[in-house]
Amino acid sequence: MLHLEHSWTPNVDRLAADGVMLTQHIAAASVCTPSRAAFLTGRYPLRSGMVSSNGYRVLQWTGVSGGLPPNETTFAKILKDKGYATGLIGKWHLGLNCESSDDYCHHPLSHGFDHFYGMPFSMMGDCEPGAMSEKRAGLEHKLNVCSHVMALAAFTLTAGKLTRLVAGSWTLVICSATVALLCLTTSYFMGALIVHADCFLMRNHAITEQPMSLQRTTALMLKEVSSFVKRNKQGPFLLFVSFLHVHTPLITTENFRGRSPHGLYGDNTEEMDWMVGQILDTLDTEGLTNSTLVYFTSDHGGSLEAQFGNNQYGGWNGIYKGGKGMGGWEGGIRVPGILRWPGVLPAGRLIHEPTSLMDVFPTVVQLGGGQVPHDRVIDGRDLLPLLLGTAQHSEHEFLMHYCESFLHAARWHQRNRGAVWKVHYVTPMFHPDGASACYGRGVCPCFGDKVAHHDPPLLFDLSRDPSEAHALTPDTESSFHQVMERITKAVEDHRRTLSPVPLKLDMPDNIWKPWLQPCCGRFPLCWCDREADP
Repeated sequence: MLHLEHSWTPNVDRLAADGVMLTQHIAAASVCTPSRAAFLTGRYPLRSGMVSSNGYRVLQWTGVSGGLPPNETTFAKILKDKGYATGLIGKWHLGLNCESSDDYCHHPLSHGFDHFYGMPFSMMGDCEPGAMSEKRAGLEHKLNVCSHVMALAAFTLTAGKLTRLVAGSWTLVICSATVALLCLTTSYFMGALIVHADCFLMRNHAITEQPMSLQRTTALMLKEVSSFVKRNKQGPFLLFVSFLHVHTPLITTENFRGRSPHGLYGDNTEEMDWMVGQILDTLDTEGLTNSTLVYFTSDHGGSLEAQFGNNQYGGWNGIYKGGKGMGGWEGGIRVPGILRWPGVLPAGRLIHEPTSLMDVFPTVVQLGGGQVPHDRVIDGRDLLPLLLGTAQHSEHEFLMHYCESFLHAARWHQRNRGAVWKVHYVTPMFHPDGASACYGRGVCPCFGDKVAHHDPPLLFDLSRDPSEAHALTPDTESSFHQVMERITKAVEDHRRTLSPVPLKLDMPDNIWKPWLQPCCGRFPLCWCDREADP
């Protein structure tokens, strides 16, 4: 957690004061879809195929066939089998359908959740009228190129036939002109298509708003949280609240606009903190505070490239280098980690050991009386001994840091020295030269001519240099070669545990398929507002 001098996050601060803070808490990926897959399954996303190898870092549309495979086991599925009521409220972004618009093979209800209310996709600028587009601009450019190229082809073929310089049928001319017109028309309606295709809310399998009314989403989510808690307070429950805050376009209600000295991002952060407080108050009111484990985190670091004009909309990662989308740099993968359980976990405790979002899986499963699956590799480790103080060291000796399907870095916690070594095999080339991110490129790439391969790898000791500012060499670190040899062996051992699986974020699983598009109405006229119904 980063405490700014003029920030006002009393509820997150309250969680931290009353609970345990994990200061070296690591996401399994630096973007949302693979990170969330790892969080729910306790496995590196490469094991479930929730990564790509072609630059498509997350699921691109709601209407794609990619998603969290049905054979993956989430902690929700295990706890549901143990009698827990399980709910997910907020963002999903792990897929919906496989073969039809209502098979729901990737839906939260197919992955162990009894109840789902929220956004099956992800918040983005295209969801808010007038906001900076994150999807439309790139697609419109491609469609405009398509229309121009095909129109030029049709014109050239027509001129060639009229002058008898080109042989061929008029069918080719008509096809070229038709494709040009189709590309031009699609480009014109692209904004409307995106907002209806991706920016909607669901309750279980039913669409309730398409497109969604962003200014009331916060109130609707909090109402749903309160209802779920009250409905299930007599028995054990698991509730995953996945905020749409603090993601661009930073949808903030009027009550919080202009409150923070840190601009819209600060306003949005303060509203998120208020939502945390409302949820904690609900637990207090229902008498559940002392019997409920609360966990607060993020799926990745701040997005440094999310700048519009002079405004920073993607957050800041403090002393840590890099940000969202960068596979190995600390700023993209080090996230908050707070756990509160009054009377069980010691209040105000700091744990500096390496921990992972994947650790939530075995921790929650054990607490819920379930069994961690033995038919697959589970990369997470039970946090409870560390949280309770019965263990002094994390069970993670090594953590691997992927960018898509490519291993960019690895971390070694050398317990007998207290050192945390980190090697970088690949790093993104920042743009422009001298910058600290890939400005103008959306996010940094994972492969190709915009990344640097290091031989020997870059080596840092995070215990002495958490900012990764000074790479070590054999001249500056006497154990350089021994550290490299130990990490190299660990990477080799890790790779032997991997099994090839289809990559669900690659094509063709990650391309929009109209027949998979959820629609409230008859496609393409997808519209409804059931939240406004009496």
